[in-house]
Amino acid sequence: MKVILLNGSRREKGCTYTALSVVADTLKENGIDAEIIHAVPDTATINAVAEKMKTADGLVIGSPVYWASPSGEIVSFMDQLAGKAGAALVHKVGATVASARRAGTTATLDVLNKYLAYHQMVSVASNYWPMVHGNTPDEVRQDAEGLQIMRVLGRNMAWILKCIEAGKKAGISAPETEAKVMTNFIR
Repeated sequence: MKVILLNGSRREKGCTYTALSVVADTLKENGIDAEIIHAVPDTATINAVAEKMKTADGLVIGSPVYWASPSGEIVSFMDQLAGKAGAALVHKVGATVASARRAGTTATLDVLNKYLAYHQMVSVASNYWPMVHGNTPDEVRQDAEGLQIMRVLGRNMAWILKCIEAGKKAGISAPETEAKVMTNFIR
């Protein structure tokens, strides 16, 4: 089993990466392969992630907080990924992570979680909102509560992935996906 973790920060190895690294390490400790990808919104990276999502079992979307919302980079990346590979996200396991110096995390998580909900993904929770605080990676590493939240998120995701795998082995299939109905009230 494999999880793709998207780092939606402008900084490749900054605070968001630090949080995602804890989730990835926890997944690996629980027997799940994990790959962190710097989610720059260019066609080559989006195409590569779209291809990886065809066989991946899960997705974690991580973003710093910029102006009380996710980075423009991750929103652009996810909009394009959803358009290109939305079908590959359906019924996969997903989670979101926000990184902030101080505030704006719940608004950021709200935006990111909509990508999971729209694609019928199984959302994984932790023991609090999945966020870390700090202005530098070293400060994030001092956020004991935030790091625990990331570890719990990783363990919960590994557990859900293993439960789904056990269900498949027992003959339980994902629900049938209905064709999308779109109602327009403008005449």
